Amino acid sequence: MEKNYKASTGVDEFYYGVLDETQAAIIVGDIERVKFLQNITVEMPQSAVRAYGDNKTAEIAVAAGNITVNGGFHTLPIEDKKAVLGLESTTAGLHSYGSEDNPPYVACVFAKTHEDGSKEWVGLTKGIFLRQAINGQSKQGETQFQSEQIAAEFMDREVAGFTKEKSVVFGFDPKGTTTQRDALFQAVFGVAHPDATPTV
Repeated sequence: MEKNYKASTGVDEFYYGVLDETQAAIIVGDIERVKFLQNITVEMPQSAVRAYGDNKTAEIAVAAGNITVNGGFHTLPIEDKKAVLGLESTTAGLHSYGSEDNPPYVACVFAKTHEDGSKEWVGLTKGIFLRQAINGQSKQGETQFQSEQIAAEFMDREVAGFTKEKSVVFGFDPKGTTTQRDALFQAVFGVAHPDATPTV
């Protein structure tokens, strides 16, 4: 099979779902789409740990660090902030941040897009989002849009098909196919992609 050496040129289709802590299902409710993802970085640090003896390296092991995600959006709708950050709201429509905010565990999926129409799908299995700073800036001459950044921390969880717990799962679909996308949505969310053809 020919290897694919095409680099990604964009990002698209960011989805999240609140995990079901009762274990009755993978997520509670529906998956939600957040449009206009501008950039996203998934940091998966590793470091080599060496054991020494006889004045040389006897063994090397790998230590994995915390998985962090930083994403930039054109804007984050308040409904999505409320869901992923666990914000309290009033009946009058006010929302709040406080020291006792309790964000839920969520799972996420996004796509890295390629110029030929192919997509690499990335799934993040279990994590929490952290509230971001509130920034504002005066207009200075021409209008400039101010994007919103948000960060998250992720951990391992059981994923069907794998023998060990995983925190990041990914797959690649050539142009015109959705096989890996559909498998990833089932593995990460336990439900089909919104555009998937229903199975009989």
